[in-house]
Amino acid sequence: MEQQETGNSKRFVVLDRDGVIIEDRDHLVEAELVELLPGAASAIRELRDSGFGIVVATNQSVIGRGLLDEVGLAKIHDRMNALLSREDAAVHGIYFCQHVAEDGCTCRKPATGLIEQAAAAHGFDPTSSFVIGDKTSDIEFGKRAGATTILVRTGYGRAVEAEGRHGADYVADDLPAAVAIIVRHTEK
Repeated sequence: MEQQETGNSKRFVVLDRDGVIIEDRDHLVEAELVELLPGAASAIRELRDSGFGIVVATNQSVIGRGLLDEVGLAKIHDRMNALLSREDAAVHGIYFCQHVAEDGCTCRKPATGLIEQAAAAHGFDPTSSFVIGDKTSDIEFGKRAGATTILVRTGYGRAVEAEGRHGADYVADDLPAAVAIIVRHTEK
């Protein structure tokens, strides 16, 4: 499933939502609780200013669990987008999986369905993209797609790093630090 704005950048950064852009709240169902993480908007703005397209790929089993419907999820995404827009930091699209793990779908991360949808809609090559997340499933999702992966220490990231099995190409304190890695990486 998706909510999107069209974009025309060739290189894309794929961001997880909870724990990367917004505060992680277990099974977020209320739009009023959406809060941006410190520096997230400025990091997204820097990516856009550097010519990157930005999409969000997020597992949202709250729908599959019956805790929220797509209208409620759209309100959450509208709130996130409004907060980002206030700081001139819009994303090009939001792609979400509404299934629970037991459904065995092809869109739930670490499966690559969400990045495939985003790549088809925006015309980018996943192997030249960057994936940023705070969970092992985000990193595996990026690896399966052939992307460069960055684990952030926000959200669940610090605990995932401590386990030592994440497999990310890079580890960064937060989204602004991850963007600095991307900028350095692409300047080479």
